[in-house]
Amino acid sequence: MWQGAPGTEDGPVTEIITDLYMSPLELLAVLAAAAMVMVRWLPPAARARVTIVAGAILVLSAIVLGMVGLRWQMVPVLTGSAFALPFALSPLLRRRSGRPARRARWWLALPGSLACLGLIATGPMAAWAFPIPAFPTPSGDFAVGTRVVQWTDPHRPETATADPQDRRTVVVQLWYPAQPSPAGVQRAQYLGRTAHEARIVSEALARYAGLPGVLVDGVPRAHTHAVFNAPVADKGGRFPLVLFSPGLGGVRTQNTAWAEDLASHGYVVAALDHPYDSAAVVLADGRTINTNIKSTGDDEDNKRAVETTRIRAADLSFGLTQLSRLDRGEIAGALAGRLDTSRVAVTGHSLGGAAALQAARQDRRFAAVIDLDGYPRDPGTGPFHQPVLALTQAITPETDSRYLPRLTEVLKHSTAESYRLTIPGAAHLTFMDAPLYLPPVPSMVGSLGRTESPRVVAAATLAFLDSTLRHKPGDLADALSTYGELSVYHPD
Repeated sequence: MWQGAPGTEDGPVTEIITDLYMSPLELLAVLAAAAMVMVRWLPPAARARVTIVAGAILVLSAIVLGMVGLRWQMVPVLTGSAFALPFALSPLLRRRSGRPARRARWWLALPGSLACLGLIATGPMAAWAFPIPAFPTPSGDFAVGTRVVQWTDPHRPETATADPQDRRTVVVQLWYPAQPSPAGVQRAQYLGRTAHEARIVSEALARYAGLPGVLVDGVPRAHTHAVFNAPVADKGGRFPLVLFSPGLGGVRTQNTAWAEDLASHGYVVAALDHPYDSAAVVLADGRTINTNIKSTGDDEDNKRAVETTRIRAADLSFGLTQLSRLDRGEIAGALAGRLDTSRVAVTGHSLGGAAALQAARQDRRFAAVIDLDGYPRDPGTGPFHQPVLALTQAITPETDSRYLPRLTEVLKHSTAESYRLTIPGAAHLTFMDAPLYLPPVPSMVGSLGRTESPRVVAAATLAFLDSTLRHKPGDLADALSTYGELSVYHPD
């Protein structure tokens, strides 16, 4: 979706463009192409004028779109107009040369016109199915800033390489409460620090999912609401922390809408890239590390998932150690003295949710846990002391029959009150940014819709964090139950 500048008033034209997920120039090209097809059916006095105007608009639009980057969704539009163009121009050229104009009989022209219009209509339909994602406006009072850091753990060897000197490195993106930025300031690129990094990550995600990269070529064109390296907010005191681990093959930015919303409410979100596990990790020196893990569903895959979860849990604990050092000023950074490391939640999606559960059991510095539809993988499940919120997709006959019993077993191990919230209409990908840019197929991204999906996930998460980290008064169970079917697990 293409958005106007912040603070501008939306009118009818803007609403049409938003609904079609097309830029004004793309929409203009579609209308000109349709007009070119319809010339045959206009009154004779209007045909020449419409042909000239529509043709000029179409050619200029195609040239400009080619210069700024033509999306594949516009190919059928230009193809349909190319078929119609000779038939629209021929009568005009023949008349100019003094020859009588020839027009096909209506019953011959009608099938061709309908075919061209159908081809042109494919463009808006494809743009709607695979749009440039438009991130929902964060609901909190703070503006949002973002930074990317890279940390190496000198005490842990990198087990994915044969080099005995290689040490485990993680790339972390921080979203934090920021001072308001001037109007018109450049917003952060989605998926990467630069457009080049965003394309690398987008192509890697498409390969991992088995999709042609061209289908999601609009994703790396998106910009979010955060501003890179914006000054930290001068109010709000010390901010609670939320560490996040993405799903298997996922990347640190996969939950950007969620992270921005939390940051706007006064949290600092630290999302990790896990090298050799995340689809693509671009390091500070420009090297790209692609994943060497592929989910297969067999027993060997389960063994790898257990080992990967163990490594990720260690990454999360290391990330918290580094953030504590950052807060104390041992690592240079604008957030020094602004992180409340006594109020920390560990979270994750899918395999990242499993890693969050394991990290919490092993590291009591984490005060709360959020598992976004993750199957627990910790082989050493035992008592842990943090309250847990597990958000799950709608349970269907196709859901792994082991999922709920295993998750229930883990939740009952907590010595604090824990919750499982099943969100009606949610699918596994509902809990990340995917509904913003994938086709709204319920089995894939759920049936909540592009706007409602991120809103519900963020709202339920905030209710839990405000209660457990900020000790906000109120009935947490009652607040959570407004978003779905709630099960409460009381400590024995």
